[in-house]
Amino acid sequence: MKTVIVVGSGPGGLTAGMLLASQGMNVTVVEKQPFIGGRTSSMQVGEFVFDRGPTFLNMPHILEEAFAASGKNLHDYITLKEIDPMYELRFDGLAFSPSTDQEKTKKQIQQLFPDDVQGYERFMKEEDAKLQALLPILRNKHDSLFDYTKWRFIKALPKLSVGKSLYGRLSDYFTDERLKLAFTFQSKYLGMSPWECPGAFTILSYMEHAYGVHHPIGGVNQITKAMAAVIEEYGGKVITNSGVKKILTEENQAKGVIFENGETLYGDEIVMNADFGYAMENLLEEGSTKKYTPQKLQKKKYSCSAFMMYLGLDKRFDLPHHTIVFSKDYKKNVEEITGTKTMSEDPSIYIHNPSVTDETLAPPGKSAIYLLAPVPNNFSEIDWEKNKDQFRNLILQQLEERTEFKGIENHIEEEVVFTPYNWEHDLNIYKGATFSLAHNLPQMMYFRPHNKVKEIDRLWLVGGGTHPGSGLPTIIESARITSSMILEKHAVQEVPV
Repeated sequence: MKTVIVVGSGPGGLTAGMLLASQGMNVTVVEKQPFIGGRTSSMQVGEFVFDRGPTFLNMPHILEEAFAASGKNLHDYITLKEIDPMYELRFDGLAFSPSTDQEKTKKQIQQLFPDDVQGYERFMKEEDAKLQALLPILRNKHDSLFDYTKWRFIKALPKLSVGKSLYGRLSDYFTDERLKLAFTFQSKYLGMSPWECPGAFTILSYMEHAYGVHHPIGGVNQITKAMAAVIEEYGGKVITNSGVKKILTEENQAKGVIFENGETLYGDEIVMNADFGYAMENLLEEGSTKKYTPQKLQKKKYSCSAFMMYLGLDKRFDLPHHTIVFSKDYKKNVEEITGTKTMSEDPSIYIHNPSVTDETLAPPGKSAIYLLAPVPNNFSEIDWEKNKDQFRNLILQQLEERTEFKGIENHIEEEVVFTPYNWEHDLNIYKGATFSLAHNLPQMMYFRPHNKVKEIDRLWLVGGGTHPGSGLPTIIESARITSSMILEKHAVQEVPV
């Protein structure tokens, strides 16, 4: 029986562990933190439970397929509830609440943006064709330039919108600036500006409109907990409080891991699910890779970060599950985040109000509210320990002035503030870039770190820092690609994709 060590218990590592364990491999997942899930973990604060990072699931069939490939039924482990309308998007003087019911969305567009109804219809039709063309690319490895000569890529090439940004591509569909932003803000999931993000990523907003957004009862963290349960059901282990100091390598082969306490665990294959930048800089022996030296890592482009507020309130807010408040000058705000890397005086804010849907997260009559403002990563050198109180107060002021979440500060029972500093120093995320490497063209497909580390045999990558990229569905796909390669290497049946 081959032994696999998975470093990190994020959704990528746990998906890989689940798939490999189901095929008879001896899997051990080792996690530095006292909890599992990485950014997709739960955080208990007093009587309140919060998702630490992702707050909804899109394209649940991809997760269902991963469980099915592991011989399990997802719905035996978690209960999904679709959120519809998906979210409320708030601009100055206007609120738009799109639905997966296209007729309902068309009626709203007819009322709010009457010149763009046909653009919406074209968007839904053309982006469906684009997604179907791109799926084979997203579901297959890209470790050779010859992959670009394969029919699946050639067939998809006309759909890639090469030469257009996400914003530029959406301008082909819509004329109203606010409606364009309503279909481009998803680039924040990649930590990128819609004016820089490749036009291929119009599929992100399409996926939401076509497949909806879903809330697992108990929070998105229930997904990683379910995966860990599956691994253990197959005899694998998930061990917390076990920080890895180094990947043990001999003659360009990964042999195991050396823990922070000095102990060593040996394995036949090592799957890296730690944050990519952090892992390359800290977990590899110096000189073991020429491609990802500290100097070269610093030259890559990274996503933005996130300023987080987790608030336990003594009041229930009967307001939307998801609300996004757009900055009055959204383009300026995005430029501050990704360009000049400065603190904004007018941030965009995402409000997660899951207690309106899920009674398990807060006591009766109370709310577990999660606030997120995209901010620059730590290349900005902003002193967040010095500035966090000021920025916290600005966010609460914006809520007071621009939403129906009034008087929140008077109802706070519990509060945790998490800044880019915390993402980097508490959760070991390189430069606090919460969405990992950026998804610009020079860092996509073949040019993204490969699922197999070429310079070190028996070392593999999963997660947002490898192909196909960040976001829960794509992270799951990364694990399916990597697992298939490992199983193929050992002449075990491949994971269905």
